[in-house]
Amino acid sequence: MEFSRYFSHLDVTRVRKCFGVVQRMTALTDCEPLAKRLRVEISAPTSPSSPLEGTSTGLPVRSGRPDTEEQDADEETPAVVKPKVKWLGTPIDDLKRMPECGGLLPPLKNAPGHHTVMIQNAILKYSASQAKKWDFTAFRLYCTTVLEPDDAEHLLGSLLPDMVQLALRASELCTKPIPLLKRGMNHSITMSQEQVACLLANAFFCTFPRRNTRRNEYGNYPDINFFRLFEGSSSRKIEKLKTLMCYFKSVTEQKPTGLVTFTRKGSDGPNWRSSQTQLTKLHITCEGTIEDDGYGMLQVDFANKFVGGGVTSSGLVQEEIRFLINPELIVSRLFTEALGHNECVIITGTQQYSRYTGYAQTYQWDGSHQDTTPRDNWQRKCTEIVAIDALQFKNFLEQFKPEKLNRELNKAFCGFARSEQQSQNLAAVATGNWGCGVFGGDARLKALLQMLAAAEAGRDVAYFTFGDSQLMTDVHKMHSFLTQREIGVGEVYDLLRQYDSSVCRSCLSRRPDVSLYSFIYQQVSSSPAPDDADRGSARHHVPADRR
Repeated sequence: MEFSRYFSHLDVTRVRKCFGVVQRMTALTDCEPLAKRLRVEISAPTSPSSPLEGTSTGLPVRSGRPDTEEQDADEETPAVVKPKVKWLGTPIDDLKRMPECGGLLPPLKNAPGHHTVMIQNAILKYSASQAKKWDFTAFRLYCTTVLEPDDAEHLLGSLLPDMVQLALRASELCTKPIPLLKRGMNHSITMSQEQVACLLANAFFCTFPRRNTRRNEYGNYPDINFFRLFEGSSSRKIEKLKTLMCYFKSVTEQKPTGLVTFTRKGSDGPNWRSSQTQLTKLHITCEGTIEDDGYGMLQVDFANKFVGGGVTSSGLVQEEIRFLINPELIVSRLFTEALGHNECVIITGTQQYSRYTGYAQTYQWDGSHQDTTPRDNWQRKCTEIVAIDALQFKNFLEQFKPEKLNRELNKAFCGFARSEQQSQNLAAVATGNWGCGVFGGDARLKALLQMLAAAEAGRDVAYFTFGDSQLMTDVHKMHSFLTQREIGVGEVYDLLRQYDSSVCRSCLSRRPDVSLYSFIYQQVSSSPAPDDADRGSARHHVPADRR
């Protein structure tokens, strides 16, 4: 079969046309009101009438859980041990979730490799300057050694031509420049799933201009073009391609009809030392996943400051996996500048298209996924994901320094807090070992910091240790110890500062002899109990931003 017959849509004239459209779409605009900056062709939602700005964080979700089979993992691969005790603390069904939703997606044996050369040449028409730099080995292997003949036939005869047509609809679907979510801005962009699919098809064909190097005006933005995904012969790339092609197959066969909202948000943290807020409920488990068991909750993406991390290259840990199975997250990389220390990104309404098994080197695509999550009144999937980036530590002791504690607390608080909503209406946070693994964070410290931030934001916590039963036990014991003694956020923060000053600063080895939790147990047990007046004040305290 001659692939050129199917790929002839990508002639030079139409390439230039699409290229020009993308240039206009990504033009840098002045910071005028968002409603004026974004005029997109979308189907009008039922309510409200014009969902072009703002975000809704109290999204409704049905009380039942859709059947899902995917798995998640923490930042490092723990030993798999089936513990007798699978969860501790508050039953997960007792944690608040979002309220119920109002409304309910002939074989190529004669010329092996020919089609991948044609694809390569077509893509390079968009970026001729990269012709000698870009490597298409992974995509060539995917087409010639991974796909069965019938699948290769479908790729050439149907899927890729459909993706070309989808990409070329950019001028029809995106009639105005898409605003950039720049550092320091508090803005939202709402677009249709069809628009997102069009933009991702352009990312696949690498049509976005001035986005192939950090040495340009978009140097502080993530990669969006997929050229790094086509490089090398890693099995990771092959599995990523399987996952993403599953998405493109779905959206080209049946047009998605919902909306997705992307919100950049910044906030200042509270005065941690003076806080008297008590810890909220904790459910902690060594089984389950954030995306499955955390349905209806605020789901944490263990993010890179460049959202999506290495999803379009070689990265394949928690964030990258979430972006692969929910590919609509990837389009945030087009317009989201690197996150500052007090910023987060909230993405509402993405759909899950794939299942998977494994993690990092063992990750494998496990087939398509039918996402039965209901939609809200804006026709967004009732899935809310918050991207918060943790600091990376090469020195274990550094993370206990006051300025590092404050940064991580403020980052988590930014992601969890919603000043426009009453705390009693907020869903629980579904999280896990944020900033651990390759980022070098101590899991027990990070769990404690997230509990403090969630308490100050007025949210309960569902914590997934991803197979680490000892961590589950340790964190639950600490939470019970603190809540039984009514040790508030400010007191725990002060204990963390004491640990740094009295233990970490005098430590001559890589890690201190006294662990953080042992230190807290010792300090609290040796302190006099607070009087009744102090207990009453702490018990009834409401976070400052909830009064």
